[in-house]
Amino acid sequence: MTTVKSDAEVGTLRVPKMAELVAQRLRRQIVRGELSEGDALPSEAELMGQFGVSRPTLREAFRVLESEGLINVRRGAHGGARVQIPNGDIAARYAGLVLEFRGTTLEDVYDARNIIEPPLAGLLARKRTKADLEKLKAAHDVAREHLDDGNALVRVHNEFHAVMIDLAGNETMAVLNGMVRHIIDLSSFQHVAADAGSPANIQSIRKGFRAHELLLEYVEARDAEAAETLWRKHVTEAEKYMLSDANPKTVLDLLD
Repeated sequence: MTTVKSDAEVGTLRVPKMAELVAQRLRRQIVRGELSEGDALPSEAELMGQFGVSRPTLREAFRVLESEGLINVRRGAHGGARVQIPNGDIAARYAGLVLEFRGTTLEDVYDARNIIEPPLAGLLARKRTKADLEKLKAAHDVAREHLDDGNALVRVHNEFHAVMIDLAGNETMAVLNGMVRHIIDLSSFQHVAADAGSPANIQSIRKGFRAHELLLEYVEARDAEAAETLWRKHVTEAEKYMLSDANPKTVLDLLD
């Protein structure tokens, strides 16, 4: 005989609020591409009629979507809601808050990058197209213009990493990397600014530039194993330099 559990035993099911349902409908239209970047949503009156809701309910739905970065709401006579395409910035900001709350160290964040990036270098070498190779070369060529400027070069080098990851073509890994990239960038900018011109800084610049050159060679040759091995060594050495005498030590200290 089957025994039906009580509400207390299974937990009461939560009925979504009407504003959440409206936000869900609009969210699906955006992520499915039915609404494009910059498109204006219909007027409040039209949406209220379409969904059968009040103005306060509709505006609550707008606040949900605005907090998710999916719409931008302007007030006033020429205002209204316009669509924004979702990107990784929201996830990155939230990840930063979580890492701050947990007292995460910068070493922990760099270790995560060292897990994410090397396999993507190998993936890019295996699957790269001619267009991919040209984009990676273009990103590296920018570095040649800043070899005597450590502060500018670290930004260019970080961008090279970002381009490599995007070209690898794994969207999930690209989002995960984006969640730590903001922290890595801030950490490297601060460290290089404090260490500019030192022997360690000059050596790091030269090693980084050479590693990027070698990656281009391996990607062009479609040598995935060599690309992954090289990149693992590169990011490990970069971590040692960036965290030498690291101050701040934690994500909270860095972003505070």
